[in-house]
Amino acid sequence: MSAKSSSSSGSASSSSKVGAGTSGATTHFGYQDVPLDEKRGRVQGVFESVASNYDLMNDLMSGGIHRLWKASMIDWLDPRPGQTFLDVAGGTGDIAFRIDERLSQAKDDVPVVLPGEDEPDEGEEQRAPITVCDLTLGMLEVGRDRGLDRGILHSMDWVCGNAEALPFPDRSFDAYSIAFGLRNVTDIPAALAEAKRVLKPGGRFLCLEFSQVVIPAFASLYDLYSFKVLPAMGEAVAKDRASYQYLAESIRRFPPQEDLIALMNAAGLSMTSYRNLSGGIAALHSGWRI
Repeated sequence: MSAKSSSSSGSASSSSKVGAGTSGATTHFGYQDVPLDEKRGRVQGVFESVASNYDLMNDLMSGGIHRLWKASMIDWLDPRPGQTFLDVAGGTGDIAFRIDERLSQAKDDVPVVLPGEDEPDEGEEQRAPITVCDLTLGMLEVGRDRGLDRGILHSMDWVCGNAEALPFPDRSFDAYSIAFGLRNVTDIPAALAEAKRVLKPGGRFLCLEFSQVVIPAFASLYDLYSFKVLPAMGEAVAKDRASYQYLAESIRRFPPQEDLIALMNAAGLSMTSYRNLSGGIAALHSGWRI
């Protein structure tokens, strides 16, 4: 159950153009403008820095509510035995472990085995293959070790790869999930196009991300927490104010709910919709490859 690094990308031609012909082009890194080809390395640096404290980081950023948001994500995903799952930007395994746990709860649903088919191994029959893909090897190593501690040896694969050029063939997965990761990619349209590419027809895309607060009276309090309290806590708890400052800024630069729906539609996803969580502090976005 090793964390594997890969640079192949199937037919991901759209994402290979990110740095092509863009000399002098810039993109945002939080509130900074940086050269387009530098953002990926900077994001990797942030998450290498916070990998060992990533769960703590999510607790600080959400007040612990991220656990309820992730439970809502799994409820809406509704994973079923026999499906294949790709969790992108999921290095520490939090979403993957939740999918695995939900599938293991279906143990009373005995699978039908046709004549001539092999019986499934005891204890593994309800577990679907789950692939975790993350840009940062340090995050994957944390997740892999957590999986080993949980006794998960065979139902997960850990792959180091870029969301904008996924190292998987077309039409490989029944479901694609990404939690608190889409805002960190350099080219969101390319990442959405890749999500559609690797989904099987009828496959589901589901994104959990910090979003735009829809309760005006709450927005100013949330800004105060994000830009004053959160970086101070990051410095006090994790000795890393800069990474937490970036994460707060990256939330504000992420497309609001309706704009992300438009990007999903442009990428070819169908039946797109979203649900606000906690007044829009976070949102779940869903789409399908039809």
